[in-house]
Amino acid sequence: MVDGAGGPTVLRILLGTQLRRLREARGITAQEAARAIRGSESKISRIELGRTSVREVDVIDLLTLYGITDPAEREELLALASQANQPGWWHQYQDVLPSWFQAYVGLEESAESIRSYDSQFIPGLLQTEEYAAAVLALGDFSLEEAERLVVLRKERQRRFASGGLRLWAIVDEVALFRPVGDPQIMRAQLEYLSEVCDRPGFALQVVPDSAGAFAAPGSFSILRFAVPDLPDVVYIEQLTSAMYLDKPVDVERYAAAMDKLSAISAPPEETKEIIRARLEDMETSP
Repeated sequence: MVDGAGGPTVLRILLGTQLRRLREARGITAQEAARAIRGSESKISRIELGRTSVREVDVIDLLTLYGITDPAEREELLALASQANQPGWWHQYQDVLPSWFQAYVGLEESAESIRSYDSQFIPGLLQTEEYAAAVLALGDFSLEEAERLVVLRKERQRRFASGGLRLWAIVDEVALFRPVGDPQIMRAQLEYLSEVCDRPGFALQVVPDSAGAFAAPGSFSILRFAVPDLPDVVYIEQLTSAMYLDKPVDVERYAAAMDKLSAISAPPEETKEIIRARLEDMETSP
């Protein structure tokens, strides 16, 4: 159950899912489970949603309450809890990384595939170092913080660069024209996009201006995992927080929106031509 599940964020979700199923199968309320670990119902909720680490003693008490006496089953869940409590590689950046985004990095690290729509900027997994630095310069970061966040973004790109993550990105054409940094930075960014267009496991589509107005939410991503017990997760970033949606009805709505965006976007082969045309325009512009 643990092998290949991914980083600690996903392991916490997997553990929480298993504990919730055990509780519900025995007809035990969240309030009763909370009393068993000397906690609150909200703590049980956070555990079952994978939003907090779980002490080994709490797992032992819950398994006892749920009537799990088989040593092998108990050991399996305790091993899962132990792995889920290990800090992720991004833990070293927690001083500059908001807690709500740390959860996303953990999910991204374990995702099998990601579909994303970006209306303002080139997606983070496709940004060059210089473009990323220029984007971060727009925010309220010190020079040192921005430099560390650029390094973090480069590390996040590791799995995509190695082919360990399938990515299907849809980007609004305005992101290709909006200046970020100086012209050299934009040119290098677009040249990089053109180079990676043919990478296996990657598809890039641009929503052209000619598509006209369309009804769609702001930027969002849909993450899918290889673990059958884990649902798809919709990630929506806000200015000071983020939303993580995993209810099937919500995921289906966003998946339908992504399909509509894909339908009005230029297919990957035409997208590459759009990028090349933009680069040619930049060469002739004063």
